[in-house]
Amino acid sequence: MKKLSLTMIVKNESENLKRCLDSVKLIVDEMIVVDTGSIDHTKEIALGYGAKVYDFVWNNNFSDARNYALKQSTGDWNLVLDADEYIINDCANEIRDFMESNRGIGRIRRMDKFQHGGELRESQVFISRLLPSGINYSGRIHEQVNSDLPSINTAIDVYHDGYFLKNKSDRNLEILHLAVKECDNDAYLLFQLAKEYRMAEKHRIADGYFAQCYSFISVGDGFRPLVVVDYLYNIIANQNLELGLDIILKEENNLSDYPDFYFVCGLFYMELVFSNMEKYMSYFPYIERSYLKCLELGETRRYDSVKGTGSFRAAYNLGIYYETTGDIAKAIKYYELSAKENYKLAIERLAKL
Repeated sequence: MKKLSLTMIVKNESENLKRCLDSVKLIVDEMIVVDTGSIDHTKEIALGYGAKVYDFVWNNNFSDARNYALKQSTGDWNLVLDADEYIINDCANEIRDFMESNRGIGRIRRMDKFQHGGELRESQVFISRLLPSGINYSGRIHEQVNSDLPSINTAIDVYHDGYFLKNKSDRNLEILHLAVKECDNDAYLLFQLAKEYRMAEKHRIADGYFAQCYSFISVGDGFRPLVVVDYLYNIIANQNLELGLDIILKEENNLSDYPDFYFVCGLFYMELVFSNMEKYMSYFPYIERSYLKCLELGETRRYDSVKGTGSFRAAYNLGIYYETTGDIAKAIKYYELSAKENYKLAIERLAKL
């Protein structure tokens, strides 16, 4: 049977590390923990789980640290996790089956907890984290796997809350700017810079990086769908609506199975119509059409996605649409559909009707 190693890089993670290691201790055969300068009890906790602990002098390069951890592994495969991530489903058998039958790169589904507009939300991202021995990383930050092997979604579900109500933008921006200087036309790095500025609500600055990223990105790039969606959100924030129309027209055929695309389109068309009703009123039906398409597609496991865009959040926004147009019966129908999934805003709206 093939050997599976957990490989991690950590720093001051005594609050999170136990939870992570508890979630994998019965799955992996070996734990490799590389510490980049902890001053808390991180290393002692790791040693208590039987991990092999190594020190690495931090040099503002995540790939160097990841690759050092991978070099210490003796496994046939490596499961790469961070301390603020932990497995949330029973996937041990699926992992073993994957290792025995595949020579691809395994992608985990990571659920990220975040807050937006005072509302708690969750998103899913698919990340290459189950690696055959010999594979390594490149990139100072948001490091990428160096391999021509196909990326294959696995049954591994991981929860991540390390960024929740925490600000790591200053650290990330410093390293990202260094990385972009080294490779100034890298679409993925430009996207990460744009995301950091958007999360910091610096939408004007983000716009420049989104525009550069969009000009360099290829149709086949796996992160292109998320670039388009995040760019449209930023365009809404900047009220650069004519550009948004052009992008939607260009991308709709490429993203016809992506609920998050139609969800942001619904928001976009609402902003467009109310920005100039005389000029854009013909787009009003597109709001309804967009959210109905979200519900038709449902939640996705193919793309990075915000939970609810194919279900309760789309239904709630349809309720708002129908209530605004005076169709209270339809509004109640979609509020109830949303409330069935315990969406708080829909429950509150129903109580007022």
